[in-house]
Amino acid sequence: MWDDDVGERPVRPDDRAINERYTRGEGRIVIETNREKLPGFVNQLKDPGYMDLRPFYQRRPRWDVKQQSLLIESFIMNIPVPPVFLYERDFNSYEVMDGQQRITAIKEFYANSFKLRGLKIWPELNGRSYKTLPEKIKAGVDRRSITSIVLMKESTESEEEESMLRETVFDRLNTGGIKLERQEIRNALYRGKFNDLLDELSRSDLFRDVWGLPRWVAEEIDTNKNLLESSLFSKMGDNEIVLRFFALRHAEHYRGGMQGFLDMYMRRAAKFEQTDIDHLKGLYLETLALAYEVYGGEPFRPYHVDHDDWDAKPHKAFQDAVMIGLSQYIGDAGRVKTRAQAIVSATRKLFIENDEGAFTGRGNTKQDILDRIDLYGAMLAEVMNP
Repeated sequence: MWDDDVGERPVRPDDRAINERYTRGEGRIVIETNREKLPGFVNQLKDPGYMDLRPFYQRRPRWDVKQQSLLIESFIMNIPVPPVFLYERDFNSYEVMDGQQRITAIKEFYANSFKLRGLKIWPELNGRSYKTLPEKIKAGVDRRSITSIVLMKESTESEEEESMLRETVFDRLNTGGIKLERQEIRNALYRGKFNDLLDELSRSDLFRDVWGLPRWVAEEIDTNKNLLESSLFSKMGDNEIVLRFFALRHAEHYRGGMQGFLDMYMRRAAKFEQTDIDHLKGLYLETLALAYEVYGGEPFRPYHVDHDDWDAKPHKAFQDAVMIGLSQYIGDAGRVKTRAQAIVSATRKLFIENDEGAFTGRGNTKQDILDRIDLYGAMLAEVMNP
């Protein structure tokens, strides 16, 4: 996957090179603005090929009925509503870049899927669905329009450029009032087998036990209070934890900071075939199970020298080192298990002899990451081959 890695741009290109890049149109997008009345917009959404909301359907719940209702109240009052941003993936076929919550609220209201609640200016409409609105109010809503700003396909010339430009647009849009997290952006941009794998692995019982999340029950995703209040879940941090393992196995290619490197890996992993996915799935689940057994059901918890005790919670940075280190011994997992007590003792010694911050993510430079992976790997090698 790294064969075509061209590295980073020159740090300080001269003015001529900069001007040539601008003249070629790099880094500039072609847009089109559309405006359509709500009933017509909703009717178009019924066409399965017209608009793909899926990039954000897997986004964790954010808007409740009250928030949806306030959007409808804005239409009733004729308050300007921010435009939605779409990407033209084919002729008259789009995917949502920003605005899924607004589009979903409009779609569900016209489908009578919820009743208005929590209105501030029109409280007398609380409890009404679209079909039970007073005639004049319903007619007023039907006169309102939604504006769409479309990023056209001709904005880019290559698949790699397309991915990077869409990523930038996602990252900078904040029109919905909720800043997107980086993993939410990746989830929307890089749909496919690998993205689905991250979701699947983060829902496994063992993963959720390790990271203190309620076990996955699809029917409870919108009602499980403990789940919805977990920032690890709501911001897709669980998926990012899984992604870190796969990406940092290639830490020698690390650049652009942690988030930039995870972006780059996702962009490349979107091309994986099913055989790649199957291999990675097995590797992750086997490694996680091994870590769980070696550390007595509490892996990835740093040792605190001052308190002479293990942390109460797992840490992502320490997880990186443990998972990558143990993944090298999956073919010899039986012998690793017999050395579990020695590995735990050696891990404790590792924290005593090194700065605790080296394993808890105090530094995220390439050297910091390579150092903690190498330190843990060397410790493991010494235990396994005394």
